[in-house]
Order: sequence, then C-alpha cells, then structure tokens
Amino acid sequence: MENKKIAAPLITSSTRPDKQSKNRGSSVLKIGSVIVLIIALAISALGNLYPNTNVITLTKFNEHIAVAELQHTLTASGYSVQSISQSGGADMVVQLNSPSLSAPAASLLRQTYPLGEVKVTKQATTPLWMQRLAIAPIDLGLDLGGGVLFVLQVDTQKALENRVGSVFEQVNSLRIEKRLRGVSVHKEQHGVIIRAQGAYKDNAAALSDELKTLFPDISANQETNSALYQQRLFYTNQQQQQFAKADMEQALSTLRQRIEELGITEAIVQRQGEFGIRIELPGVQDPSEAKRIIGATASLSFHGLSDIGGKRVVSEDGGAINIDIKVIFTGNDITGAQAGRDEMGQPMVQLQLSSFGGEKINRFSRTHIGEPMATLYSEYVTDARGDVQMQERVISVATINEALGTRFSITGLGSWQRAQDLALILRAGSLEAPIKIIKEQTITPTLGAQNITNGFQALLLGLSITLGFMLLWYRRLGVVANLALAINLVCLLGLMSLLPGVVLTLPGIAGLVLTIGMAVDTNVIIFERVKDEIRLGRTRLQALQRGYKQAMSSIIDANLTTFICALVLIGIGYGPVKGFAITLALGIMTSVFSGVIVSSYLSSWLFKATKEVGHA
Repeated sequence: MENKKIAAPLITSSTRPDKQSKNRGSSVLKIGSVIVLIIALAISALGNLYPNTNVITLTKFNEHIAVAELQHTLTASGYSVQSISQSGGADMVVQLNSPSLSAPAASLLRQTYPLGEVKVTKQATTPLWMQRLAIAPIDLGLDLGGGVLFVLQVDTQKALENRVGSVFEQVNSLRIEKRLRGVSVHKEQHGVIIRAQGAYKDNAAALSDELKTLFPDISANQETNSALYQQRLFYTNQQQQQFAKADMEQALSTLRQRIEELGITEAIVQRQGEFGIRIELPGVQDPSEAKRIIGATASLSFHGLSDIGGKRVVSEDGGAINIDIKVIFTGNDITGAQAGRDEMGQPMVQLQLSSFGGEKINRFSRTHIGEPMATLYSEYVTDARGDVQMQERVISVATINEALGTRFSITGLGSWQRAQDLALILRAGSLEAPIKIIKEQTITPTLGAQNITNGFQALLLGLSITLGFMLLWYRRLGVVANLALAINLVCLLGLMSLLPGVVLTLPGIAGLVLTIGMAVDTNVIIFERVKDEIRLGRTRLQALQRGYKQAMSSIIDANLTTFICALVLIGIGYGPVKGFAITLALGIMTSVFSGVIVSSYLSSWLFKATKEVGHA
C-alpha cells in the first residue's frame, strides 16, 4: 500500500512539468507568430504616410533640352517648379510645387516640344528602404485620387454588318473576276443573295459551289425553279450571338492591352451591362491621350493591286487605287510594332510578324517581286448625323523588291504622333466592333483630396465615439477592446497596402467605418459572455476563457454571412460598390483576428498582470 502511494506521486510529478513546458512553449510560439504578423502589417501600413506624387516625364527627344530652358518655359506660364532632374530612361523629370497642375503643364510642354513624349506619371515618395521592400501606399480610386472615367458602348450590330459587307465584296469580286454573266449579287441586313435567271443558272450554281469552300461557316438557303436560281448566304441567330460575345471579349482584351501600353497600371476595365465597358483610370489628369488611344478603332490589312474586280479605295494623295479583295495578312498577324524614323528622318512603323504571318507575306512576295503592295488603313468614324461608318484609305503603296520575311516597315505616315499611335494600336490589337464613348468624367485631385479629408474626419469621429464608449462601459476590458481596435485598423491598412489590385475609394472609407463597428461588436459579444460567467461565480481568468470559447460560434456565424455577401458584391459589383465590398471583406478578416485572437491574449495578460500587482 505504501509503495502504491509513493509510486503515484512520483509518476505525476515526473510527467506534469513536461506537459506544462510543452504547453508553455506552444503558447509562446503562437503569441510570437501573432506579434510578427502584426509588426509585418504595421510596416506595410507605414507606406501610407508617403503618398505618391505626380511628375512630368519627357522621353525620346532627339535633341537635349536645357534645364534652364525647360524651367523658363514653365515659369513663364505661371507654373512653380520644385525640381528638374533625370531619372531612369527619361530625358527629364519635372516636379511642380503643385502636383495637381501636372496635367495642364504637360499639355503646354507637348505643344512647345512636339518631337518627343511628354507624360504625367506617378513617382514614389517612400524612403529607399521601403522601396527595396516593395512597400507602397494604397492605390486610390477615382473619387479620392482623381482621374478619368469612361463608359463605352460596343456596337456589335455594326460589326455584324461589316462582316456581311466583307462577304458581299468578296462574292461580287469573285463574280467579276470569273466573268460570270447574268449573275447578280445583292446585300441585305444579315446576308448576301445570289440570283440568276434562265440560261445563267449554271453560272450562279458554279459561284455558289466555290463560296462553300471560301465561307465554310456561313449558312446557305437555296431556292431553285425552272426560271430562277437564288441562294441566300446568311448568319444564323446563334452565330450572331456568338459573334457579339466574341466581339465583347475581344474589345475588353484589346482595351486592357492598350491601357497597359499607356503605362496606366491601376486601371479598371470591366463589362457594364450587355454591351457596355467601364474604364476607370485613377491618377490620370490628362484624358486627351487616353481618349485618343482608347477610342481608336484603326486596323491594317495588306493587299495586292487588281485590274479586274477588286475594291476601289481612296489613297493618301486624294486619288483612288483598285486593291485586291483578298487579304495577304492583317493586323492579327502582327506581334510587334515600334515607331521610328527612316534614313530621311521621316516617321515609320517597324513591324514584326508571327511565323504564320511571315509565311503569308513570304509566299506572296516571292511570286510578286517587282509588283506593288498596298497598306489599307481602316477605322470607324462618326459622321455628321452621328452614324458610325467604316472609313478606309490606302496609306502606302510599296514595290516588292525581294522576298519579305517577318520584319519590314511602313512609311508615309505623315506625323510622328500618328506613327506612335499606330504602333501602339497594332501592338495592343485592333477592335472588330466600333466603340463609342457615351460618358466621360474627369475628377480633379483637389476634389479627391477633399473627399479624403471628409472621409477620414468621419472615420476619426466614429472611432473616437466608439473608443470612449468601450472605455466607459467595460473599463479594463474596454482598454483591451480599444487596443485590439487600433491593431485592427493598422492590420487592415497594411493588408490593403500589401495586396495587389486593392484600391481605396470613398465607399471604401465607409467600409473602414463599418469595420470599426463590426470589430467592436465582436468584443461586445465576448465581454457580455464574460460578465455572465462572472455572475455564475467564476474567477476572472476562468470567465475569460469560457467567454471567448462560448462566443466563438456566434462570432463566426455573424462574420461568415457578412463575408459571403461581401464576396458576392466583389464578384458582380464595379466601381464604388466593389471598393466598398473589398474593404468590408478584408475588414472582416482583420476584425476576427484582432477581436478574437489578439484581444484574448491582451485580456489574459492584463488580468494576470493585475493579479500579480494586487498580490505584491
């Protein structure tokens, strides 16, 4: 009996310290991980103390511009220059004392120095060590940072009409080339009709057989009797819907690429409605360049000349040229395009073709050495009545002196600006369907700064009232809630700065205010549970442990349902709605982290420290 009594305490005393040390080590590891995470997010949030500024960059100038001359040009027009320097690949970087005036100052410099590129760009003001760690402030939306909003409408019906028109031109050209007498070709809204009467029915049938090979995807409806042969080539409703869907996807993709070519990295391009596209360009204060490139619908195609049939097109000199309907290759075969100058100093565009496009031009040029090749420039223009029409002209006719490969150039473009625009459009891709800007709105940085001031004043007011209430109502637990709330805001700002693609908008600031309420709500649920446990006779530490444990299910349910709603808004919303939803979703994550994990450690530490002080 005595041995048994001695053995039990020995076993207990040998295992209990190991278990306690293991729990203590696990707790230290968890607390350490939480502290490291908070510090990392706090460092990320520090970047918001150094907002980006607008500067004017001057690049691709053939002649050096004196700093004194540039400063005199700006000062004489009333602009106060803070500094002029060289940075990276830019010839000059100009920073004004009032960055909001960068756009009109850049417009002045474009007029004064038309040979190069003048752009308004963002420049980081964060310390060098932050830049090395890729720490940057949160990107601001249109309503806070200023910028330009475009709403475009894609005319898929016009694109369908042009497809039908292309079919009509090729069918009619083939009829003339084959000299098919007695055959007529007519164009209707969604198709082409081929007719022949009497003895000429065989000619129409022969033409129809060849068209089946030329247009394998188009539907055909044939009506034949003893006196008349008629065949209708048309696109079905299902094909028209597929074309419209493809045109919208192509327009979205092309516009995104064009904006990337402009160097605007924080742009938002998304579908709005059935045939609308919404483009937000935060930080852009000079919409003229963006508008010119976004709205451009230019495309290139290359053709041989034709004596019989073909299509008559106006040339640059005002004359007319008969080009072959058959296309050698189009802009879709172009993989690269750069603006440059030829030996005479005239602007040109150097093209690089895909291997498939190179095979096309090589095959054609080998058999047409010494013959001309025309470059057809096509674009949609709006006439005086507001109708959109396709306008075509031959911008150059060059003689093929040798077999061509994947690289050659286009000359005769007139101006350097035109060469630059054409090169950009060819790199980004042309638009199959015409687009029309139905809404354009410019928000100045001054208005954005006012929105930031008003928004954060509302945030500070709500935060002050909340902190005061929690401190008066819960006292020591209120101190814990207030510390957790401050950590929550720091973590949220750090997380928004860290994640790519997150943009802070005015509704996003409203989301920050709402986050404060949700974070406090988490603490209120927990602290009321703790009060209930204390009334049941538990000690404070026991009440804290049980309060956090029992409140967890309610907290998760409440935050999970709100988080799901935020994700839905992120998926289907755009603009201000999406900005609010992103802030709300991230705020829910940081609220649960600070309200449950951080506050549990803080409250346990506070009551343990108070207990030790009381014993002392």
